[in-house]
Amino acid sequence: MTDMNTNPSVAPIPPFGDLEKNWGWLLAFGLLSIILGTIGLGMTFMLTELAIVFFAALLIVGGVFQLLDALKCNGWKSTAWHVLIALLYVAAGVYMTLHPTLAAVSLTLLLGSMFIAVGILRAIMAFQVKPAKGWWWPLVSGLISLLLGGLILAEWPQSGLFIIGLFIAIELIFNGWSYLFIALAARRSGKQRRAGGGSVSA
Repeated sequence: MTDMNTNPSVAPIPPFGDLEKNWGWLLAFGLLSIILGTIGLGMTFMLTELAIVFFAALLIVGGVFQLLDALKCNGWKSTAWHVLIALLYVAAGVYMTLHPTLAAVSLTLLLGSMFIAVGILRAIMAFQVKPAKGWWWPLVSGLISLLLGGLILAEWPQSGLFIIGLFIAIELIFNGWSYLFIALAARRSGKQRRAGGGSVSA
């Protein structure tokens, strides 16, 4: 059996594929994401409300489709519950559209509580695996979650006006930087492969 890694006739598979040629598009997307995230840092309140309205629209669309699906469920004993859930989706979406600020404040309270709960669970998990190597990583992660949750709840309800938009802006920035580095790595890989191919053919 021939080992493909030692057979010089088998060309290695490029790690980035066609991205080595089309890295510019990913680079542009990364830069756009960084720019949008940076702009979002200056308008976290508006970004929060836009996120709430978008989420509300998803709930309404999902509820409507579930209602339409319920019309085709003749004979199913749970049709009434199916319809009730759909109506709750639509009602929640409409309420969030009409009162985005109040919805953002409520979701932020839930978000802060979730961070604290997750932080406690991660800390418990860390001490359960102690003294295994790297046991402190989940502990550090848990402490960070506890800190974030505490900061959110300490500033609540004011934090509800900006925290969701702030998280979205930060996510856009980190997302942009990650894709930017991937694009540059693909560009470098393509150059090295072309240079290696050129020296072999020469």
